[in-house]
This record gives sequence, C-alpha cells and structure tokens, in this order.
Amino acid sequence: LTGKEALSHFPSLGAPGGSGPPKGHQKQCELLQLSRRQKRLCRREPGLAETLRDAIRLGILECQFQFRSERWNCSLEGRPSLLKRGFKETAFLYAVSSAALTHSLARACSAGRMERCTCDDSPGLENRKAWQWGVCGDNLKYSTKFLKKFLGQKRIGKDLRAKVDIHNTNVGIKAVKNGLKTTCKCHGVSGSCAVRTCWKQLSPFHEIGRLLKLRYDDAVKVFSTSNDAVGHSELSGPHRHGPSAKHPALPRPTDLVYVEDSPSFCRPSKYSLGTAGRTCSREGNCDSMCCGRGYNTQSRLVTFSCHCQVRWCCYVECQQCMQEEVVYSCKQ
Repeated sequence: LTGKEALSHFPSLGAPGGSGPPKGHQKQCELLQLSRRQKRLCRREPGLAETLRDAIRLGILECQFQFRSERWNCSLEGRPSLLKRGFKETAFLYAVSSAALTHSLARACSAGRMERCTCDDSPGLENRKAWQWGVCGDNLKYSTKFLKKFLGQKRIGKDLRAKVDIHNTNVGIKAVKNGLKTTCKCHGVSGSCAVRTCWKQLSPFHEIGRLLKLRYDDAVKVFSTSNDAVGHSELSGPHRHGPSAKHPALPRPTDLVYVEDSPSFCRPSKYSLGTAGRTCSREGNCDSMCCGRGYNTQSRLVTFSCHCQVRWCCYVECQQCMQEEVVYSCKQ
C-alpha cells in the first residue's frame, strides 16, 4: 500500500475473513505492511483491516488472471524488487492495487462492514428509497476520498518515479469510477414501473482488470520536463505527429506510464522465476513464452464428471469419465 513493499506479504492471505473480537481489527492492522500513519488510520477504522486484506487478495488474483498467458505472470516471487523499478509491470501493479482497494472499500461500505460509511449518498438518486427496498448503492464517493487520505496523495513527490507512481495509482481509481453505473428496479403491479428506485453499482472487478490490461498493452514511456508556465516539472511522453510535433505529448489521465524498459522475464532473476516449466498453448503463446527454447509435450489422463442427472428429490448423480489431454510446457 505504500508502494515500497509487496501488497501480498500478509500472513492471513487466503484465509476466510472474520470480524473477531472487538479489538481484533487493531491486531490485523499490525500484521499489514503499512506506514506508521496508515496503521493509525487503520486502527481508527473498524472493518478496514479486513477490507484491506480483501483488496490485497482481489488485486493479486486479478493480476494473475490477466497475465496468465504472459511471460510475466504476476507471481508473488520478485514483486518487492519489481516495485522498486519503473517498468510497465510496476505501473500495472500500482493501478490494479489502487483499483482493488477502491472497489473493496466501496463494496465494504454498502455491505455494512465499515462503521463510518454506509450506502451511497450521491445527490440525484433516491438512495433512501432504494435502501427501503433492500438494496444499497456502492459508496464510491467515500471510498475515493478515504483512499486519497490513506495514501497521502496531497504530498506529491517531486522526483519522476514518485510522479509516475501517483499517476498510475490514479489510473486505477479512475478505472473503478468509469465502471460505476446506475441500476434501477421497478416496483409495481405486474412489473409496472409505478415505483422505481435507482442506486449506484460498481462493475465486476474482472471488467476493471480487463480495462487496466488494455491500458498496460498501450502504456506510455515518459520522462520529466520543466513547464515554465506552471513553475514545476511534469510527465511527458513521445512527440506528437503533425503541427505540434516539436512539443512532447502529455500522457492522458487514463494512460499507464513507465520510465524504463522491462526485462524479458525469460530467465530466473530477482524480478521473476522465468518461464521454464510454464504451461502454454501450442497454437497460441508457446513460441513467445518459451523464448525460443522450445517446449515439451506430455499426454495425461484427466478425470471429470459427466452424464450428470438430477435425482428426485435433491441431489445430482454423475458418472466419472476420462479423456486424454496434451500439455505443453516450456523447456529449461
């Protein structure tokens, strides 16, 4: 969360959540790798530690899903070293982590897991009526406000890496905002819309992850330039084409940005375990993932449930079938 450590180094990662004793959240705050200021905020917000843990899990699983077919597969190994650099992969980690935290906080508010926030209270929506009908809007307004306070973004860094990290963090937050949609439900006789209630709802996190992966594919390499008009430096990308070609282009607020080219991730390094032994698709990504080393082919028998039938009253009966499956894996 500070950008200096891996977000995954939490002992209880993967364990089922639970509120525990009244002061249990304070103990959970101590287990998270947070700055001293962040731990103070965490201790004051019952429910926040569990939400942070949910966000960590959400960000890791989505990152690994989006990069499951890439040379860098978002593995936990090498992440601390990766976060110290300015690669495209670092940019994605910052964006997906902030997006996961924004998303988890907003959902935690609407689910009643946070004491200091509740359903969305945006003006123009009949949120109280929605609450009366048993629905509760995701509180993105509180989530983004608290997150900026938690990350301390008011103190913007002056060096290039700090600007890049803050920019990519904000890209993640914007991706969640772009996925916010208004959902309405009709209440009336025979489905008529005599009474209609509307509330704000976040998109599934897979959609946000897919959007950030597209941003990663089109990430912009930037450098720092001085802007005499505003009196400080700013991020600049490649030169534009056309009449303004003499001036470097500013990255858009939705662009992921990076400052140095990534390694190949083909061989084991402090950034990853390499691609040896990784499974791949012969028609798809084996040539790229295996980095020209070739791949092994192995056949195996896979057991799966088949010919399933529902039996009266309440169970499903299946047979066990077997089929041969061919697996391709990168050579050493």
